[in-house]
Amino acid sequence: MTRTYLSFVVAFGLALHAGTAGADINVFTCEPEWAALATELGGAHVVAESATHGLQDPHYIQARPSLISRVRKADLVVCTGAQLEIGWLSMLLGKANNPAVLPGKPGFLEASTLVPKLDIPQSVDRSQGDMHVGGNPHIQGNPHNIALVAKGLADRLVTLDPVNADAYRSGLDSFLQRWQAAIAGWENLAQPLRGKTLVAHHRSFTYLEEWLGLVELATLEPLPGIPPTSAHLAELLEMLGTDGNGAAFIIREAYQSPKASEWLSDKTGIPAVLLPTTVGGSTAATNLFTLFDDIINRLLEARP
Repeated sequence: MTRTYLSFVVAFGLALHAGTAGADINVFTCEPEWAALATELGGAHVVAESATHGLQDPHYIQARPSLISRVRKADLVVCTGAQLEIGWLSMLLGKANNPAVLPGKPGFLEASTLVPKLDIPQSVDRSQGDMHVGGNPHIQGNPHNIALVAKGLADRLVTLDPVNADAYRSGLDSFLQRWQAAIAGWENLAQPLRGKTLVAHHRSFTYLEEWLGLVELATLEPLPGIPPTSAHLAELLEMLGTDGNGAAFIIREAYQSPKASEWLSDKTGIPAVLLPTTVGGSTAATNLFTLFDDIINRLLEARP
């Protein structure tokens, strides 16, 4: 990580902490997109901080004492759910001993329950890799899902802090107006991407692909959550051929090793593209709006 990028990540974290003393609702989120959304909706009435940043894999983090302390003080915990945080969230909630933010309580919101999910498996067993029984959890890739979560989150803020209900409803209205306008702009700009085929490192981009009309041919992982292997990469090369078989991109997230995508790119000529999947996943993705600006721009710039 470069010094410039580290400074950016630190600055983003400090921004989420700003205004703690005057906040009415203390929001703890599992992922940066929900902290950014809570701040959009609540403004000065909310202080939101995320357990993870844009360069981390949210599947795997440690329930550190600092995170336990934050959950203990939280009025609202917002996580993606759909087993994305299955390896650490229950431990974090248990050690924090804050009954107000446990699942089933008003102080806990599972974002994935508010959107239609993709990739729901018919059956699950260990031979299939790291499968999520409730469906693909990477819901933030489609901005229409962000709008659905915004409505549910605003309702929850109103429930927890009815004194400031008008402010939360006004914040929601303002956000949705700006968000829908932005979606229309992104969809117009991204028209040349429709129908393009790609290879993804992990099935992190399913919702993004459905939204933009992209077609995923394969993944660098032989099975979900299993790192790329030489044998699997050789199979992909055979499938794609040295001309890439018309595929437009090989995409990965910021926390994933570039080695496999760059190897396949060198062999096939398919551009390897890093895409931010949350706020802080790139230097340009400083908020929800610039996150999607950056995603669209990176794909358009790499387009053959």
